[in-house]
Parts: sequence; structure tokens; C-alpha cells
Amino acid sequence: MPNRLTDRRAIDAQQDPCRFLRRSPPLGRAASKLLFPFSVVQGKNTAAALRTQTCAAGHGDRFTYMTDCNSSESKGFDAFGLHPDLLRGIRAASFETPRPIQTDTVPAALDGRDILGLAQTGTGKTAAFVIPILQVLIDEPVPGPTALIVAPTRELASQIDAEIRTLAQFIDATSVTVFGGVNQRGQVAALRRKPDIVVGCPGRILDLLQQKLLCLDKVDMLVLDEADHMFDMGFLPDIRRILAALPGRRQNLLFSATMPSAIRGLADEVLHEPHVVELANSAPAETIDHALYPVSEQRKRDLLDHLLADKAYDSAIVFTRTKHRARRLADQLIRAGHRAVGLQGNMSQGQRERAMKGFRDRSFDILVATDIAARGIDVSGISHVINFDVPNTPEAYTHRIGRTGRSGNEGKAFTFVTADDRDWIRATERMIGSAIPYEKVDGFELGAGAPSSRGNGRGQRPGRRPGDSARNSRTRSPGGRSSRAKNSRSGRRAQAPAAR
Repeated sequence: MPNRLTDRRAIDAQQDPCRFLRRSPPLGRAASKLLFPFSVVQGKNTAAALRTQTCAAGHGDRFTYMTDCNSSESKGFDAFGLHPDLLRGIRAASFETPRPIQTDTVPAALDGRDILGLAQTGTGKTAAFVIPILQVLIDEPVPGPTALIVAPTRELASQIDAEIRTLAQFIDATSVTVFGGVNQRGQVAALRRKPDIVVGCPGRILDLLQQKLLCLDKVDMLVLDEADHMFDMGFLPDIRRILAALPGRRQNLLFSATMPSAIRGLADEVLHEPHVVELANSAPAETIDHALYPVSEQRKRDLLDHLLADKAYDSAIVFTRTKHRARRLADQLIRAGHRAVGLQGNMSQGQRERAMKGFRDRSFDILVATDIAARGIDVSGISHVINFDVPNTPEAYTHRIGRTGRSGNEGKAFTFVTADDRDWIRATERMIGSAIPYEKVDGFELGAGAPSSRGNGRGQRPGRRPGDSARNSRTRSPGGRSSRAKNSRSGRRAQAPAAR
């Protein structure tokens, strides 16, 4: 982080000891005594928002900020010591009580700490990094961009930008999104106005850097959001090139739902003594009621129609493995009278935006999507997630079903499984650390060779290792035709890249 922050901090401290102290390099105890000749109170955590008449607090060798100079207890977001206009934006966004990841992240980020956030989707992590960025922009207004947020998908970048605009509506802060699929002319024009925050996808960011249309030499806050998804999509080399274009002294915030070895290596390279916020685990959120539905490949569509006829269904995301299947299934649902729309990689940006807008305003109540859109979807009130095809990896399971049960609301997630999916079931149950219950629907049961023979149809299973019961007969479908499980799995792996 630039040395100019240390100088400004010293001046602010002398003029007003209640100024918020943050984002400078760690100060030694000798330096702290020069800045604060009065007594120093040892604080446990900035989230505690200690209050003294001197408003000084220590956190190891790094000073923390104080919320105010009174003895009353602050509640909610007031405890973070944010600017009143930023608090107005937070209230306008209907945020009342900080969520756990915000409580743990915001104070440390305001202190200038690097952050490693391990949290599932839907936990409120966007606000956890946007709020500190906006507070810093209020405290230290300089020509931008001074903050760069990198996201894996266009949908996620757009949603982050929308949240920035909501929270910043009463302050002087600007943002711009940069991503592919649209003409870059409008993005370049916005960049010339020196926005405070750039939110973008790796490919377009690199393109603009190489054309010298994007300057990142003033960036002192970097956010890598959903880093594991960027790794899954092959963006890691692009991320490293972007890092090389940034100033060496900066604050880094990395968020990821999972921590594969490649992302752990990236975190070790980028983060310096990070404050770790670990709210994630591999298991789905407790608000999600999830189950496996055994069905033959030929009857998946019939089972989907049966489940969508349930009166409890309000809005649903249906995930398929390939973009071609997503388009075909969306068309079939439309012809069947459903208000459905597809979302897949071959669509133009305008088509994608219209699809998402229609799904948000309930013009459509079924969204058929591939994994490329799974983590870019943040729509409230989704009642059901249906995995028409199992995900390509066990890790994607949590991300898919995390589209429902968000913000403390309850949701349901159903996954259609065939006799060929036993390996995926075992790997996924191993990852989440528990067995996934089975639900059988009358008329859709698999034959004797199905993995459903492990359960009794009420979510219970006998005491045997998953998949053992069907080991010798699972290649037979309910109609008696051979399903050639081994060849089917090989073919499915060959198709996997198409989902991106």
C-alpha cells in the first residue's frame, strides 16, 4: 500500500484522534507512541469496536479504527464506524444486521489486512468487500481506478456492480464493468472518466491492458471473487498476468468457496499474513433440503414435469451439463406451457441480460442454465434447484444448489441420478462429509440395477458402502436395455468441456 497513506494517517491522528485508522503498513510500537502519546488500549478485534475517550486501540503491531467517541453501544453496521452516507446506502439496500462474513471481514479489511475468505455462495460476501472499498474511497478520494474486482462470469460482475451502485448511491464513488461478449467502446469511454472501481472478467481486463486502454498503476485494493470458479474455467494464467500489471504494494482480498491446491498456491503467493475468514465448508447450507432422485435417462424429462407440477414450486433453476441440452430443454418446457428461459454460453450479452432480467422480475419462473452461469446467479426467492444432470465435479454440487436457500431462506434442491452416476455420488458424499438422502417417486423408480436400491425411498439407507448394492447389475435400465455404464461415463467426460 502506498506510503502516502502513512503520512496522511499521522496528520489525521494529530488533528482528530477519532479518525478511522486503516490501510497503512503495520506500525511498530515506537511509531505508535509518536502518533499516540496517550495510553493505548489493547483490543481483541476491531469488530468489538472498543470505545474510549482517546479512541485509540491496538491490534498487535497494527492499529485498528474506532467507531465513535461515546460510550453507547453501537448496533448493526454502525459498529463498523462507517461514514453516515455509506450507512444510508446500506439501509437503502435493506441490510439491517451484518452477516457473519461481514462481521469478520469488514473490520480487518478496514485495517488494511489482506483477507482470505472461505465462504459459500449466498453468505453476503459481496457486501463484505464492497463496504470497505467504499469507506476507503470516502476517506481517501484520489483519481481512479484504485480498486479492481475480478470475477469469473459476466453475470457475477454485473451483480457486483449493481450492489456497488446500491450501496454507493449517497456517496461520490463510481464503478464500471468490463467483460467480453459486448463491444468494448462503451467500456473504454467509461474508463477514460477514471472510475474509482473496475469490476471485470479476466479476459476483457487483459485485452484492455494489452491495448493500453486500462491503467492499473493506482490500484491499491484487489478483490479476486470466486477464485476457485476462475480456476475451473482456466483463468488462472490470466489472473497471474493481471497480477503482474498491478502495483506490488496493495491490499488483496481473495474469496473462494473451496480451496483446491492451485487456489491455495495462488493465495500463498498473493496474500501477506491474511486475516482468514472461514465460514465455508463443503456441505450445503443448512437452509437447503437436498436429495437424490433415481431415474432412468429416458424418464428425466417426465420426472421434471412431475416435480414442477408441485404447488410448493415457485421459481426454479434447472441445471444441465451442456449448453445444447440447456437450449433444447428450455424450448421443450416453453412448448409444454411453462414460463421458461435458457441461459448458456452461446447467447449474446443482450440475450443473457434479458433472460436474467425476466427471471428476476418473474416474467420467467424457470431458468435452464449450464454451470458457466451457476455462480453468476444471485436472485432472491428461488424455491428450487433441479440438477437435470449431475455436475461435472463434486465441488460444483454445492455451488449449484447454493442458488436456493440464500440469505437465511429455505430452499429445495433435487438431483436426478442414473445408474451411471454412482462414482459421482460417492465422490460428492465424501466431499460434503455425509450421505445424501434418496427420494423415490412412484412410477419413476429404477430397476434392480439402480443406485436407489441403497435407500428405502424415505431418505434412509442401509448400512452398506454407497453403491455396493448395485455393483453387478447396474448396467440394466428399467426397460431391460443395457445402459453400457462404462462407455456412458467415458462419453460424458468427453462432453464435459462443452458446459463451459
